[in-house]
Amino acid sequence: MRIVVLVSGTGSNLQAIIDAVAAGELDVQIAAVGADRKGTYGVERSAAAGLETFVVDFKDYTVRSEWNAALTAKVLSYAPDLVVSSGFMRIVDEHFIATFENRYINTHPALLPAFPGAHGVRDALAYGVKVTGCTVHYADTGVDTGPIIAQEAVTVEPDDTEEALHERIKVVERRLLVQTLKDLAAARKAPVA
Repeated sequence: MRIVVLVSGTGSNLQAIIDAVAAGELDVQIAAVGADRKGTYGVERSAAAGLETFVVDFKDYTVRSEWNAALTAKVLSYAPDLVVSSGFMRIVDEHFIATFENRYINTHPALLPAFPGAHGVRDALAYGVKVTGCTVHYADTGVDTGPIIAQEAVTVEPDDTEEALHERIKVVERRLLVQTLKDLAAARKAPVA
């Protein structure tokens, strides 16, 4: 299974994928790693791992639809079976979603449909939940509304700060993402009955 991974920051989920592939635990080919801005550590760590990288910098476009079209074309050029949003903090348009329908997955630091959006951890703490977690889902045109593939719970500790809880969620999120990719890759190889 060929994947393209999209990042906006450090790429800690990406590193979990790279490590699982290198260890022979995950049977995917990382065709490329792309970012929405220059200077991301995710792209640097990918290049250091010998992976092909690209940047479609949001700031290089005055019209959002032109950026979306350029990103879609660039990702499509790698012929991925799956596109993985790994901390990619840009909302893509309907054309991107349609091009990669049911092939674009995202991780989210909450148990969707609860606490969608950019502040899932903060929102969960503010609401006072005792359990939160992470979700891997297919991305659609909504904000964290696509079909859920996998979830795992994380207990909220009484003295949790947003940062502490988010770090514990990230550990689970990395493991869940790798397992989800294993399951999706295995399903692609399974013989049709």
